[in-house]
Amino acid sequence: MTDLTRLRDDLRAFAAERDWDRFHSPKNLAMALAGEAGELVEVFQWLSEAESANLSPAARAAADEELADVLLYLVRLADKLGIDPLDAARRKLDANGRKYPADKARGHSRKYTEL
Repeated sequence: MTDLTRLRDDLRAFAAERDWDRFHSPKNLAMALAGEAGELVEVFQWLSEAESANLSPAARAAADEELADVLLYLVRLADKLGIDPLDAARRKLDANGRKYPADKARGHSRKYTEL
C-alpha cells in the first residue's frame, strides 16, 4: 500500500465517521480545493520573489497548513472521480515532456506553441 493510498483510505474513514460523504460531491470538493489553493496563494501575496523563496517561520507554517489542505481535497476529489492522481500526474508529465522538449524549452518560459 502506498502512502497516497493510505491517505485516501484515511480520508474516506474521516469523512465516513462524520457522515460527510454526502457533502463530498466532485463539485463541492473542486470548489473547496480552489478555495484552499486561494488561501495558499494568500501566503505569498505581496511578497517579493526573494521573500517568497525565504519565508518567515509564520508564513512557512501557514504554507504548510494550506498545502496540506490542498493535498487533502485533491486526494479526496480524485477518489470520488476514480482517478489515480499519481498515474494522472505521470501521464501529464510525459505529455508535457513531448510539448516542451528540453532542447527547445531550456532557459525560457514560452508556451509550447511558441517553441
